[in-house]
Amino acid sequence: MAVNLPVALTLLRIFLVPMLVALLLTRTPHGTLAGAVVFGVAVLTDWLDGYLARRRNQVTKLGILLDPIADKLLTSAALIALVELGSVPAWMAVIVIGREFAVTWLRTLATGRGMVIPASGLGKSKMVAQVVAISLLILALEFPLLLPLGTVALWVVVAIATWSGIDYFVRHGREALWGSPR
Repeated sequence: MAVNLPVALTLLRIFLVPMLVALLLTRTPHGTLAGAVVFGVAVLTDWLDGYLARRRNQVTKLGILLDPIADKLLTSAALIALVELGSVPAWMAVIVIGREFAVTWLRTLATGRGMVIPASGLGKSKMVAQVVAISLLILALEFPLLLPLGTVALWVVVAIATWSGIDYFVRHGREALWGSPR
């Protein structure tokens, strides 16, 4: 199977995850700034791979499978590293990451029943808020004045993650779990 540019960008995002974690946790001079750049590049690949896949009509099954995995790996790894660094309370990371697993599980069940659960507006808002919060919290390791902004953004992420997770289960849970519409 040939790998097109959008899939290659998704694979690049996956390969950037260990680099991000290493840069954040090894505490080298300017490692957090380099980590912020790596996170930014990874986020850019997320936007770019989707844009190119749609624009070039290169949407593939592999891309559809790998893209959400890459997103979850990136954000989960960043949050876990930030927990280790003391910038994110573990309970907040558990809520955000737990929501990801729960919604992925629901989508997997739905797929088995021939349903597709599309990304919701709330889910997309959560992703944007996550990127902002994680970026601010990484930069706050180098520029502590950003920590209050990053913390507020993280609270927004937790609220949207909780709300959107409940929304997915309310809207699609019955049909995905038991196969009968609401």
